Amino acid sequence: MTNATNNTTGPSKNSKSSVGRRAFLGTVGSAAVATTVAGCIEGRGGAGASGPLTIGHLAPLEISQGLGSDRSAKLAVDEINDDGGIADRDVEVVSANTRADPSTTHSETERLIQEEEVDVLVGTFSSEATQAILDLVGETGVPFLITGSAAPTSITEFIGQDYEGYKSVFRSGPINSNLQAEAMADYAEYLSDLHGWSSYGFLADDAAWTKPFSNLLPDKLESRGFDVVHEDRLSLGIDDFGPVVSDLSSADPDAVFRFFAHIIGGGLLGAWHQEQLEFGIEGIHVASMTPGFYEATEGAATYETTSQSGAAGVTDITDKTIPFVDAYQETYADDDDAPSLPMYMGFNTYDAIYVYKNAIERADTADYEGSLDDIVSALLETDHTGTAGQISFYGADSEYPHDLQETRDDDGKIANFPITQWRPEGEIECVYPEAYRTDDHVAPHWM
Repeated sequence: MTNATNNTTGPSKNSKSSVGRRAFLGTVGSAAVATTVAGCIEGRGGAGASGPLTIGHLAPLEISQGLGSDRSAKLAVDEINDDGGIADRDVEVVSANTRADPSTTHSETERLIQEEEVDVLVGTFSSEATQAILDLVGETGVPFLITGSAAPTSITEFIGQDYEGYKSVFRSGPINSNLQAEAMADYAEYLSDLHGWSSYGFLADDAAWTKPFSNLLPDKLESRGFDVVHEDRLSLGIDDFGPVVSDLSSADPDAVFRFFAHIIGGGLLGAWHQEQLEFGIEGIHVASMTPGFYEATEGAATYETTSQSGAAGVTDITDKTIPFVDAYQETYADDDDAPSLPMYMGFNTYDAIYVYKNAIERADTADYEGSLDDIVSALLETDHTGTAGQISFYGADSEYPHDLQETRDDDGKIANFPITQWRPEGEIECVYPEAYRTDDHVAPHWM
């Protein structure tokens, strides 16, 4: 996906200044400034503030991931209000449809900040869309918790290069794709121990979030003694998997790691099943996280795996995982638009809202214009048991400032990266890591 702005490669030489939100609002006209700033003084958590706290939710609402995130945000807000709100203030959520498009995401973020006067932003799905709004977020200082995109450059090339300019940005999930590449190599060892697989292929979206897999995973696999027999990055508009299947058949891997968020890999799965190709299909496939994907592929998804935050709610990652999924399904049982599961972005968004709540209550302010440092400090103190795992952030001086920290097991392997597998009849099992496993991984019956 190409970016309609030039904000995706990190801060430009002149991208940051001391421009605050009020100065920024001057660009929309003096009458608007007078109205909006007056509203900010009353409603930003400063002395005497009493209006509702507003959460701005950014997601592609035309797809199931975005809808699951939207419903999860609303569920979190309803629960919080039923429990007295945040610091005795009611909470509301306003969702904006980003269409996973950088330009649309930027304009909708402007609207949420200027017109809706949000106190915090959560969400975004594609890394290109996330990075398209980081300059705007940095200029205004509005807290922003990323809950859907994984490119490490959203952290390293912005907060890592200009901490003061981007310090309101955090990622509460998922772990970044540098860490995901390490976790995927560890998963390959599990597959090798279980099935004897020793050779792997590699496919990926040609998108920002997959570059770490291209740059890191082949070397990590080879350092563990595995052969990497095929590598390819695919156009996001691919509609013919015939050449891909032919290349994979010639390379003859034991398994293929594919990383698809923008590409829907149904064509690959259909050929895999129909021709009973002699390799497993592993990795990440966002479309496959959709509850109706098994039925939509007429069972062709059987045996494929995907990593996903929350592990589809089939295992007790924490004591909050299953209760959240139960509450989600009960709340939206009669909602024909809501997917039947929150999916990975829903888990992360739900958790992010609670992370923000706890931070605001620790800081005793939601006034990011006057007290941003207090809010940032409170967020950095986060140690929250969420539905998708334990949430804490890397510090300001780390390699990944304000990024979600990985959790590791006793052997040092990354644990907050669960992998699920579709089984015959459309059941889902968590197959990795061991702490959350509900069943062992199953190889295709024809292998």
